[in-house]
Amino acid sequence: MDTARSKNDVLIRLTEERWFHITEEHSEMAGYYFEVLETVEEPEVIYEGKTGECIAVKEIEKGKYIMVIYRELNK
Repeated sequence: MDTARSKNDVLIRLTEERWFHITEEHSEMAGYYFEVLETVEEPEVIYEGKTGECIAVKEIEKGKYIMVIYRELNK
């Protein structure tokens, strides 16, 4: 399990179970583990989802973006 700090200084955990879920549903993400954590820490923009989740977006290559959806439970 690895962690990242969101822009609101909330610790976000990326567990092995969640990573398996992500790559099982989105196999193209398999090589982007550290980019996912980096997107949480240093997004270009953060949107608020419909049910309170955060959607962090970062360009990782020209015209190629990663979107990471996470929830901040507490500070």
